[in-house]
Amino acid sequence: MDREREQARARQLVMERRPAEDGGTRPLCLLLRGRAGTGKTELAFRLARALHQHHPDGVLYVDLDDVRRDGAVEVADILGELLRALGAEWIAPVFRERARQYWSLTHGKRLLLVIDNARHGTEVEPLLPASGDSLVIVTSHGPLYDLQAGAATEFPLAPLDPADALELLERVTKDARLAVEPEETRRLLDLCSGLPAALHIAGNWLRRHQEPPLARLLDRLGTELRERGIPVVEQLWDAAYDSLGPAAARLYRLLGHFPGPSFTLAAADVLLGRDLDTTEDALAELRAAGLLDGRGTDGRERLPELQRAHARRRAETYGDQSEREEALRRLVRWYLRQAQHADLTAAGPRLRTAAEAPPVPGTRDVLFEQPGDARGEAAARAYHWLEAERHALFGCVRLAHTVGTAGDTDWGLTEAAALCEPLWTHFLNHPHYGDHIDAFRWGVAAAQQAGDLPLLVRMRCQLARPLWEQGEFEEAERQLTQAWSTVRGAFGTSAPERKLAASTREFLGMLGSARGNWADAAREFEASGAVHEEIGNAYGATLQRYRLGEALAHLGELERAAALLERSRDEFAADGRTRLTGRAEFALGGVYARLGRGEEAGARYRAALEGTRAVRGVRDEARVLDALAELAASLGEESEAEEHRTAARELWERLGLAGAGSDR
Repeated sequence: MDREREQARARQLVMERRPAEDGGTRPLCLLLRGRAGTGKTELAFRLARALHQHHPDGVLYVDLDDVRRDGAVEVADILGELLRALGAEWIAPVFRERARQYWSLTHGKRLLLVIDNARHGTEVEPLLPASGDSLVIVTSHGPLYDLQAGAATEFPLAPLDPADALELLERVTKDARLAVEPEETRRLLDLCSGLPAALHIAGNWLRRHQEPPLARLLDRLGTELRERGIPVVEQLWDAAYDSLGPAAARLYRLLGHFPGPSFTLAAADVLLGRDLDTTEDALAELRAAGLLDGRGTDGRERLPELQRAHARRRAETYGDQSEREEALRRLVRWYLRQAQHADLTAAGPRLRTAAEAPPVPGTRDVLFEQPGDARGEAAARAYHWLEAERHALFGCVRLAHTVGTAGDTDWGLTEAAALCEPLWTHFLNHPHYGDHIDAFRWGVAAAQQAGDLPLLVRMRCQLARPLWEQGEFEEAERQLTQAWSTVRGAFGTSAPERKLAASTREFLGMLGSARGNWADAAREFEASGAVHEEIGNAYGATLQRYRLGEALAHLGELERAAALLERSRDEFAADGRTRLTGRAEFALGGVYARLGRGEEAGARYRAALEGTRAVRGVRDEARVLDALAELAASLGEESEAEEHRTAARELWERLGLAGAGSDR
């Protein structure tokens, strides 16, 4: 009933596994495969709970269906999630480097990784830890033929036999009718076809209907539906749905269209549009009926994809299209407002082109700032919210763009593009390249169709950066060239328009920097800075001075670079921008070192080190330590140089970039 044979076999494989002497062979991989409802995920969790003590370096979980788009998984994004779970304080921007980080951070570790809902071996292979002492449990509907031969031990999960199915049903229901009415019980077991998921749903359904005899319940549940040829589990879900009250049934129908794989109580409340008590009662009713996975450790509810499809079919049969459209419109606008507030809390005032979203009637805003917060707590809370809600945010962008493109409503396009602006702050801290590039493309298309030129320019700039960071330099240049063409052809002389024009030139300069075209970059930074000076945007002017100083240093104009970096460093410090102050100090130290001013270079590097440690910038700290080591070696102070090298090496190893060196 609890898959005892499979659990015993898995335990035996783990116990008989010989420890890898260097921790570098392939991990033990168990593939749990079977059709929907056979209990693959539940068995994976049982095995993880039973075997976690043998893997003291951590238990990791990823659900590939959470990030699957059009049938494909962006493996680089999954690697990013795993790296964050492993404590990496900096995530490399491209797949190749993320894979290298993951390999380094998992080498020699004893990890347990659960990979849920795999469809292809190519999705699994890059996620395998670099340690023969690790254990990987994969669930899939079928064999993973393209997984390296011999890489996984397969556990085909057939439906439960009648005895085990009955034992499970008895445990779920504790219902005396099962013994009193054996013929009806047999019919119920036949209906469930040995699928644990179906048995759990049937058990919950029976617990909700204690009074009628089983024969009458089974007549309602099975005969007519079987004649219609609806799949077994679908029959049980239909019966569970039919038992719901109006609010729970309405919420279930709407959840089938929720733009993400999981949701919070707050989001469900917005979708239902009633009041919080009603929403909580509706969710409790859905859990009791077996129509929700239940709240996980992250406080989020999940509706599995097969059930989402069922909820959508119930919506088509029993729902009202206007009800659904109004709920989704309310949800998109609520997410837009929360994302804008999270952006402001996390990043502070910055260039924004979209108007602030008004409150959504009948809903509550997320409280990012709370009484008694220590410095940085509200920002951390906002960053966490953006990352936790990213699937819903990306889904809202896609949904709004789709609705707006249809052209038969008065909303969608502006919301789609406006939602992308706060996703910029999310991208800078948690880059999910596949999702962000898709979202920013939708933002470009939506702003273009809406005729919102400032927002269109902003969207093209936002799209360009992840493109060039992924090596797509030509497309990034096309986006920025089109943005600049719009600026020159359509913008006037107002301060907001000039500020956006200056920002566009900054992006052009950053693209030049990424390509190593420092002369072009310097020209754009200087022009951008001049505009910021003219319109009185002090922070923008300081930022361009810093960028120009870096570009001039690469061009060999060291004295001028030093002057610009000194001034920008002082202005960043006066404005309380610790991270940027540290980066300016680091750049200044490099210029002083090249000018032969070793003592001053050391002082600037040490100041940069203090700043990076204050903001926990581990990657920046490693770079500074590498630079200090190089400077000490050039001055003949070899013991000090080795001390810095050792400290830097430890940090690079923490980042999964052992041996990366200061060129990173």
